[in-house]
This record gives sequence, C-alpha cells and structure tokens, in this order.
Amino acid sequence: MTDISQQKAAIRKQLRKARREHAAALPKEVSALVFRAPPAPVLELVPAGATIGLYRADTGEAPVRSYARHFMEAGHPIALPRITTLAEPMTFHLHTDPYGESDLVEGPMGLMQPAAEAQIVEPQVLFMPLVGFTERGERIGQGGGFYDRWLAAHPDTLAVGMAWDVQKVDELPVEDHDMPLAAIITPTRIYGPF
Repeated sequence: MTDISQQKAAIRKQLRKARREHAAALPKEVSALVFRAPPAPVLELVPAGATIGLYRADTGEAPVRSYARHFMEAGHPIALPRITTLAEPMTFHLHTDPYGESDLVEGPMGLMQPAAEAQIVEPQVLFMPLVGFTERGERIGQGGGFYDRWLAAHPDTLAVGMAWDVQKVDELPVEDHDMPLAAIITPTRIYGPF
C-alpha cells in the first residue's frame, strides 16, 4: 500500500466514524428535513429535462430520497447506479419508483440498486455520496473509484456532492484520478459552484 493510499484509508476510517455517529444522533425526521429539496442556487445549475443521477443512501450517508421525489415531480428522469462487480464500471439505470422503491433489487454489499433489465441512462447531473470533502470541492469517496471512473468517462456531467457538515476537512490527499465536484451541499451550506 502506498503512502497516499494509507493516508486515504486513515481519513476514510475517521470520517466514516464521524459521519455514522452524526447521522445516528439525528432523529430521522430531522435528517429527512435537512435534505428535503435541492437548494435554489443548485437548482439553477440543473438544465431543464436533465436526467438526474442519485444514489440510495447507505447508513450514515446524506439522504437523497426526497431529492429523487422532487426531481421526478419536476419532470426529470431519475437514475441510480448499478454495480455488478468491484472490477466492472458502474452504470446508471432508470429509477421509476422513488416512493416505494419497487424497482430496486439487492446488489453487491447489500446495497439496493436498479434491476439489470432497467434502462441504462446517462445522467447530466449527478448528486453523489462522499466520505469527506474540502471547501475547494475535493472529495474522498468509499475507495472503490466507481464515481471517479464514471466522471472521468463523462466529463460534462455536473457532479454535486452530498454530505453532513462533520465530513468537511481542511486538506485531502488528491491524486490525478480523483475527480473534483462542481458543488457540495450540506445541511447548513452550499460550497461552490467551483
């Protein structure tokens, strides 16, 4: 393991713990309210009719289920990532039921995702989870590189990070393959656009 990989692993461990503890301490009603709808300055960046890529929040991650409902009601197609193996690139598939999630199946690592037969789409706007971020738009993800690889292959995608305030750090070790974000949304602030 390289020195930078060791640094990232230590940062991930620390920030995952902070994220998990922070989210667990919040009543569910509060966490749902703080990410109820995208803030107006971010909505201004979203093209009319754009396909919106989201994620199904895992334990501790900033919830975006209300964003899915918001964008669907505004007429935007919604997409969620689908992962088959750690080596294969992630794809985005149409998510047609953000209310009941009847179109999702269990994928690798127990994460819910669209079924294989769901239509593949390419989001123009991508709201994505992260483990940590800086106020300059740098992010550190889970470590699988799925989002970095997807963004590298789709450079025109507007990438917006979603996080709790406790996930902000002053510095992150950044490598060439680490893709920056256009903006970051927390319960108290919008960072960017960068």
